[in-house]
Formats: sequence, structure tokens, C-alpha cells
Amino acid sequence: MTTSTANWQIDPAHSSANFSVKHMMIAKVHGGFQKLSGSLVYDERNPGSAVIEAVIDAASIDTREPQRDAHLKSADFFDVEKYPHLTFKSKKVTGSASEGFLLVGELTIHGVTKEVSLDVEPIGPALKDPWGNLKLGASATTKIKRKDFGLTWNAALEAGGVLVGDDVAITLDLQFVKKA
Repeated sequence: MTTSTANWQIDPAHSSANFSVKHMMIAKVHGGFQKLSGSLVYDERNPGSAVIEAVIDAASIDTREPQRDAHLKSADFFDVEKYPHLTFKSKKVTGSASEGFLLVGELTIHGVTKEVSLDVEPIGPALKDPWGNLKLGASATTKIKRKDFGLTWNAALEAGGVLVGDDVAITLDLQFVKKA
């Protein structure tokens, strides 16, 4: 189904923003954010013109461990009182819907903005759901260094190494609904 240029919004009930980071140099801890919103301007015939903006509520972090979540919300990490949102604004899109995209934009975490590149999987055509809403999906991944964003808290381990790794893998699975 061809859409031409259309305005879309993230469907938060069918979208996720997840991450993983090494814990105690042993295994990865996985988590995500429960509240995200955003918009997409997309033309299937000219995907390079796409513009995406997303906002994540930092306080909605969920690692399935309330004590860890409280620590991540504190001034040691996200400092959600001072920096309530993580944001992304696209700057450039290259590639194609059938081959996949490289999406370059500005990611802001903890008040620090850095350019990041996301690998976006190929995107299928927009489809109608059973209720008549036009939907479009996208999945993207990237890796960042948390210290680049001012998230520097750590603790040395007695056996060597540190409690929290610096490399953070991010996975986004987004479903968009066409604005009326």
C-alpha cells in the first residue's frame, strides 16, 4: 500500500526501547523504557527524506529489579529529576526500505548530546490493522559508550574489573500509526 509523504506517530503500546550492558564483567543486564513517544515524516518513494523525533521518559526505566531501577534513576546515572527525557532527532537517512537504512541523528542522554548512527532493518509497506489504522514498523540497533553521555558511575570489583560496563547496546522496535 503506497502512502506518499505521511505523518506518523509512535504507537507506544506496540513499541519498545531496550538496552543491555555488561554487569560485573560476567553477563549482560537487559532493560527498557516503558514510556516513549515520537513522530515520523516518511515517504516510501523518498525514504532518504525521512525525519524522526523520539522522546523517552527516563523515569520509566525497567530492569525488572526495583532497587537497581531506583539507582539508575538517581543522580549516579540518569538523574531523572534534572534530566527527565532521553531524546533523538534525525539528521540524515541513507539506504532504502528494501535494503535497510543508516539513520544518523542526535541522541541526548543526561543533558549530553552526541551524534549516533542506527542500523535500521528493511521496512515493509504500510498495512491496515483490523481496526482500519494504517501502521508501519521499524527496528533499529546501535551501540553507545555510556561515559560519552556523562553516565560515569561505577564500582571496582575485588577480583578486578568494574561493576557496570561502558558499552551499551540499544534495540528499538517501533510501530507507527498514520496520523489522521
